[in-house]
Amino acid sequence: MVTRFTQFFLALCFLISATVEARGLPELTGLIEQNSPAVVKINTLERNRVSRSGVPPQYQQEIPDIFRHLLEPPQRQQRPVASMGSGFIISEDGYVVTNNHVVDGADEVQVTLTDRREYDAKVIGTDQRSDLALLKIEAKGLPTVRWGDSERIKVGEWVVAIGSPFGLDYSASAGIVSAMGRSIPNESRENYVPFIQTDVAINPGNSGGPLFNLEGEVIGINSQIYTRSGGSIGLSFAIPASLAQDVVAQLKEKGRVDRGWLGVGIQDVDRKLATAMGLGKPTGALVGQLEAGSPADRAGILVGDVITRFDGQKIRMSGDLPHVVGQIRPGSEVPVVLMREGKERKLSVRVGALPGEEDGQQASNVPATTDVGGRLGLVVDDIPDGLKQRLGVESGVLVKQVVPGKAGANAGLRSGDIIAQLGFDAVETVGDYEKIVKKLPSGELLPIRFFRGGQATFRTIQIEED
Repeated sequence: MVTRFTQFFLALCFLISATVEARGLPELTGLIEQNSPAVVKINTLERNRVSRSGVPPQYQQEIPDIFRHLLEPPQRQQRPVASMGSGFIISEDGYVVTNNHVVDGADEVQVTLTDRREYDAKVIGTDQRSDLALLKIEAKGLPTVRWGDSERIKVGEWVVAIGSPFGLDYSASAGIVSAMGRSIPNESRENYVPFIQTDVAINPGNSGGPLFNLEGEVIGINSQIYTRSGGSIGLSFAIPASLAQDVVAQLKEKGRVDRGWLGVGIQDVDRKLATAMGLGKPTGALVGQLEAGSPADRAGILVGDVITRFDGQKIRMSGDLPHVVGQIRPGSEVPVVLMREGKERKLSVRVGALPGEEDGQQASNVPATTDVGGRLGLVVDDIPDGLKQRLGVESGVLVKQVVPGKAGANAGLRSGDIIAQLGFDAVETVGDYEKIVKKLPSGELLPIRFFRGGQATFRTIQIEED
């Protein structure tokens, strides 16, 4: 028999449970229903990816010349490779934001909406350093998302991701912001994104999808996960909306992104260094290297200085400095606060353009012309000596412009790439390049080797019938 006390106790427990649930967990159904139509699935196809095998380069020099030809594969295998990711619509006329790595090297990009409409997308511009890309589909009256202010996000806030993990369309997951301003170098060891860290379940296929706050605003673009298994372990990283909006605006306007450059090599300050340099605590970015003639050099910054503020922003760790400098437009003059020999000094520095950025990455919607770029549709130039040193290359030609629809664009080349080999000939100068291009056969797949962000890559290139 149930007593009144038992009934009262059960009712009290139910009330407490409901109250805790109401206070602890947000209601997300409205946010997801409202924003899902603006989230898209992106499918890409790279027609001819070249797979190579053989001895790693670091061991090739130990092999006698007479035997090296035996270790080369008889032919390069080419196969189409399909991949997928996510994205979101930012304008009613069809501009779509996603990650650069989702569309990098793709010959075909297709965007699918929640109502199953499919569109072929044009890549307007990409930015490897921030891992962002801007696409365009031909449509009107599309659903869109709203940008939010990522600078106001605090650790512990609830956030929601929508995307297509493992191809499971329009999946939603929720979690909290775990940390702000995470410094994670990319494959080229560059660090220009202060990532938002969350514990939201992000998996392959979520890349390029939006991260929402509880107001339904996009405050981040899901980009990376930390994993040992290939799946989510509760460490995911999103590109802040404040940075993404600037990158997207530049890609839309000119197809490239201009970033600030200081010209210093930096490291963190530990406790012992802080004591030795007259700092109250470990803070700032210690200048360990200084490039001659760089903006920092011209401003009077010296090796051994500890930069504590840049353009009014506090530099707590060395990784903070690239985040701040990279978002400053080249040519801007900004204040710098630093510690030198235990004393605070104030300077001003005119920020330069990050090497390679002034040429940018040519937008794919530049009109193709028959008199630009020659047979490959590439405008090239010799590599400045300073850029050779920074990129760690000895020879080659710098791609300054890529003409859409021609051989270079179809091979996936971009402005800023450095071509080192065409066919089976090494390219050291523009003169070499021009001679080799003249004799390349039409209608045949040929190997091309180039550097992008300091990494060597082999692909194939094919010149259509002249």
